[in-house]
Amino acid sequence: MTGVTEAQALHDDSIIIDGLIIAKWGRELFEDMRRGGLTAANCTVSVWEGFQNTVNNITDMNQMIEDNSDLVMKVKTTDDILKAKALGKTGIMMGFQNAHAFEDQIGYVQVFKDLGVGVVQMCYNTQNLIGTGCYERDGGLSDFGREIIAEMNRVGVMCDLSHVGSKTSEEVILESKKPVCYSHCLPSGLKDHPRNKSDEELKFIADHGGFIGVTMFAPFLKNGINSTIEDYVEAIAYIANIAGVDQVGIGTDFTQGHDQAFFEWLTHDKGYARRLTNFGKIINPAGIRTVGEFPNLTEALLKHGFSAEDVAKIMGGNWVRVLKEVWGE
Repeated sequence: MTGVTEAQALHDDSIIIDGLIIAKWGRELFEDMRRGGLTAANCTVSVWEGFQNTVNNITDMNQMIEDNSDLVMKVKTTDDILKAKALGKTGIMMGFQNAHAFEDQIGYVQVFKDLGVGVVQMCYNTQNLIGTGCYERDGGLSDFGREIIAEMNRVGVMCDLSHVGSKTSEEVILESKKPVCYSHCLPSGLKDHPRNKSDEELKFIADHGGFIGVTMFAPFLKNGINSTIEDYVEAIAYIANIAGVDQVGIGTDFTQGHDQAFFEWLTHDKGYARRLTNFGKIINPAGIRTVGEFPNLTEALLKHGFSAEDVAKIMGGNWVRVLKEVWGE
């Protein structure tokens, strides 16, 4: 049995990256990120918003980073991630959960890259100009989508497929010249759900150099709101067994601090139209209810039987490697 002290030492020494957080931004969350020893996180700044409102969200985030610069800093490169670690701060990587903010303008990809956006999900649950999400009939990747992928490859923005339909995902994986990811997903082999990925899908993305961030979002876990951190680790191990430990990382999908109105917005198409899903009560797994409990995950992975080297990879080392491949720096 591995002791807490050894686990905490490994956690403190490692790069700790969360591939997806969509929590309520503010000082309280940033303080909890530091309690959890989080080195960097992909923080969602756009879902259903168009160009202008997404720029407004980035403006707000920039101001929050400035106002809390003792705790956080903006991250645009993997060198910035290492710098955040050295400074004892949490790096804020800005990301989209929908390419809706690109509207129909390929040039906006570069604009948002320059603003610090490094990860963009191709679509969120339903269809947009690029392809189709996981909650409706999947017509695959559009020709405009192919142009967007080429531009994302060129400027160094990672394609995310977490909420994307299986056909569109397959075509994005084949189209992209750089690694793509499921930033936050779980295996349907442990629970059948439209948002979870089959063994075949997990193997396909890994075989093509892609990356898998494992979420702990309770409705998608085997035991739902009764899940524990051990259930989360089971899912990580399940995916690592299929994809290989080098292709797996963390993508919690923390929604910390949000109220029910936020979930109503997320679970309706475009935030207001038809209802797509109903999560019910959201409770994170026991043992990792908050970002501040991140060290418990390092301990739980060690207890499960992962080596210290593999735990360091899963907790963030793998993310750094694949982001450098995509970002180029």
